[in-house]
Amino acid sequence: MSPNRTNHNLLVLGILSVSIAIITTVVSLVVYHNSGDIYLDRSRPGFLPDEDEVQKLPETNYTFPSSGAITEEALNEYIEHFQEVVDYIDDLESPFSSAPLSDESLGI
Repeated sequence: MSPNRTNHNLLVLGILSVSIAIITTVVSLVVYHNSGDIYLDRSRPGFLPDEDEVQKLPETNYTFPSSGAITEEALNEYIEHFQEVVDYIDDLESPFSSAPLSDESLGI
């Protein structure tokens, strides 16, 4: 092959690959929009929850000891603190809302 023909093949390959990338990106964005998933994306500025929508977890500073004997007393203390969080989750009005995943709820 001549060098001129090789350059032509590379140019065609480059144009073809860019065209395929653009087409697949457009198709995926159309599917994303038409499926309604675009409205679930909370990272977009217009879709952030209001302050009154955010529910805070109960304030606990409890940490289970990473070393030492596991006694009945230690387990009961752990279960007591764990139950506080379980009760909070059970009391949520709408557990499938986006509020439990907000930055404040996650402590981010």
